[in-house]
Amino acid sequence: MASVDVKKCNDNTKSGEKSKANAKSGEKSKSNAKSGGKKEVKKETGLGLSNRKDENFGEWYSEVVVSGEMIEYYDISGCYILRPWTMTIWEIMQAFFDAEIKKMKIKNCYFPLFVSPGVLQREKDHIEGFAPEVAWVTKSGESDLEVPIAIRPTSETVMYPYYSKWIRGHRDLPLKLNQWCNVVRWEFSHPTPFIRSREFLWQEGHTAFATQSEADEEVLEILELYRRIYEEYLAIPVVKGKKSELEKFAGGLYTTSVEAFIPNTGRGIQGATSHCLGQNFAKMFEINFENVKGEKAMVWQNSWAYSTRTIGVMVMVHGDDKGLVLPPKVASVQVIVIPVPYKDADMQAIFDACSATVNTLNEAGFRVEADLRDNYSPGWKYSHWEMKGVPLRIEIGPKDLANSQVRAVRRDNSAKVDIPMVNLVKQVKDMLTNIQQSLFDAAKLKRDACIDVVKTWDEFIEALGQKKMILAPWCDEEEVEKDVKARTKGEMGAAKTLCSPFDQPELPEGTICFASGKPAKKWTYWGRSY
Repeated sequence: MASVDVKKCNDNTKSGEKSKANAKSGEKSKSNAKSGGKKEVKKETGLGLSNRKDENFGEWYSEVVVSGEMIEYYDISGCYILRPWTMTIWEIMQAFFDAEIKKMKIKNCYFPLFVSPGVLQREKDHIEGFAPEVAWVTKSGESDLEVPIAIRPTSETVMYPYYSKWIRGHRDLPLKLNQWCNVVRWEFSHPTPFIRSREFLWQEGHTAFATQSEADEEVLEILELYRRIYEEYLAIPVVKGKKSELEKFAGGLYTTSVEAFIPNTGRGIQGATSHCLGQNFAKMFEINFENVKGEKAMVWQNSWAYSTRTIGVMVMVHGDDKGLVLPPKVASVQVIVIPVPYKDADMQAIFDACSATVNTLNEAGFRVEADLRDNYSPGWKYSHWEMKGVPLRIEIGPKDLANSQVRAVRRDNSAKVDIPMVNLVKQVKDMLTNIQQSLFDAAKLKRDACIDVVKTWDEFIEALGQKKMILAPWCDEEEVEKDVKARTKGEMGAAKTLCSPFDQPELPEGTICFASGKPAKKWTYWGRSY
C-alpha cells in the first residue's frame, strides 16, 4: 500500500481544520449538532437547521450540505464523500459541457494521476504556485520509494511531454484534448466542502494551436460555456473578465474567468478559468512543429477548467434557512409527489393517483419521484424535501382526488397553486421554467445590490467594510495591487482584484486610479475572495 507524505502537514484529523474553518465559512462542527445551542427545529417533524444563513453563514453552510445529503465527512481532513444528490448535479453539468466541447472537436482522454518530480519541476514558474499543496507518494508497503512521486495538482506537466511527442507538423494541429478527473491539492487553510477541498473533481482542457489567434478565440468560446453553466444551469449571475498579472495562472500568458459573488459573506469567488498559456509551456516542453512554410515554430496553448466548486457556489447563493434550494435544471429530483392521507380516505386511490402523476411527468421528460413511505407524516416529508431543495412539491389528498387536480408548492417562494390533471404537464413545465428564472433574477438582484462603484481610496475602504463587490478605476500596475493587498490585510483577509470585466463602463479622460492617483487604464472589480 502506497503512503502519501505532505510536507508541513501531518494532520489526518479534523481538529485544527474545524476551528479555523468555522470562523470563516467551512467545516461542520460536530459539537454544534449535538449541543442544541440555538437549534431551531420544527417540533412536528424534528427537522430543521441549527443555524441561520444571515447569522452564522459558515456553520449554516456546513450544516446544509450535510443535512441536504450532498456530502458526508470523511476520516481524512479536507476530503469529502460526494453523495448521489451531488453527483447528479455534476453529471447534468458534465453532460451539457461535454456535448458542447465535442461540437468544438475537443476529444476526451485520460492521463495518469502520478507525476515524476523531474517533469513537475521543468516549468518552475508554473509549479511554484502549487508547490506547497503537492502531495507526494513516498513509500510502497514498508519500502521507501527511490524517487518520490507527486499526485497531480493539475496536468500541464503531466500531459505536455506527450504533446511534444505527438505534434510534429502543422497537420497535427490543432490538438484539443479534455479529461474528466480528480486532482489533489493539500489545502492548509480552511478546507471547506466544494469550495476548498484537498481532492476535487473537475474537467481540464489542454489545447495546442498553430497561431495565437486560434488560441485567443477558443479561450473566449470556453469562457462563454462556463458563463452558461453558472447562469443557465445554476441560476447564478457571473462577470466575465480578465485576471490581473498578479492573479493570472502561473506560467500563462493571460487568464480569463467568470466571477461570482456571495452576498452573505461579501466575498467574490472565482467560478471557472480559461487560460491562454502562450508559448511558455511549448518552450519548456519543446512542443515544436513544422509550419506551412516549412519553418520550425512553437505551438500556442490553452488550458481551462471548472470543478465541483460550482456546486458549493450554488448552495451558498440559493440556500435558505430551510436548507438547499436547487435550480430545476440541475435538481436530481425536480418534482416530489406526496400523498396526503385523511381519516376514512381511500388511500389506495390516493397512492394510485400519486403513481400516475409520477408516470405522466416522467414520460414528459421531468425527473419526478413519489414519497409513499407510510412511517412518516406529510409534514415530515414536506420538511425533508424542502431541506433537500426539490424545486416543486405536489400534494394529493382526498379533495384533490375528487376534483381531479393536484396542489403544487414552489420551494423558492412557497407559492401554492391547484393544477387540473388535464393541464399537469404544461403547468409543471411553466412552473419549473419560472422557478429557474426567478432564482437567477433574485440572485442577480442581491448581487447587484452589493456592487459599489468607487473612485477614491476612502470610498473603497468604506465599501470594503460593508462587504461590497467594488468596481473602481485602476492604473493596472502590479505594485499598486500589491500595495492595496498590504493596506487592507486584516482578520477578514486582504482585498484583491477579482477581474477586469470585458464589459467596460466608459472611462472619462482624466480619470485617476483610486489607489495610486495615477491615470486609470481600466475599470476593475475588487474585493475579498474565497
